[in-house]
Amino acid sequence: QVQLVESGGGLVQPGGSLRLSCVASGSIFSIGVMGWYRQAPGKEKERELVATIPTGGNINYADSVKGRFTISRDNPKNTVYLQMNNLKPEDTAVYYCNVLAVTDRRQPARYYWGQGTQVIVSS
Repeated sequence: QVQLVESGGGLVQPGGSLRLSCVASGSIFSIGVMGWYRQAPGKEKERELVATIPTGGNINYADSVKGRFTISRDNPKNTVYLQMNNLKPEDTAVYYCNVLAVTDRRQPARYYWGQGTQVIVSS
């Protein structure tokens, strides 16, 4: 099993910044793509992709966060980060970490989700 623990959420004024972290732990054989998704208030059935970062290749961002958010990863630490700058009220959401991991090389990779961290952008 893989456990994901997010941190770094909170209340911030419009234009402010936050940095989210997500650490993966457990019986990890390898990690592939890592990413962040978010679920806005009143949209409980919609989990929107924010950004993904593969082990190699192109990083992907939602159009709404391009130029403001930066995703990065530290492979030895099994950690993915999301630097969020120039935050807007519409960025208010619960942010979830998502990781594709292999726990047993005899088994296929599967996706794991964190519990989420709340981000509120308000004056």
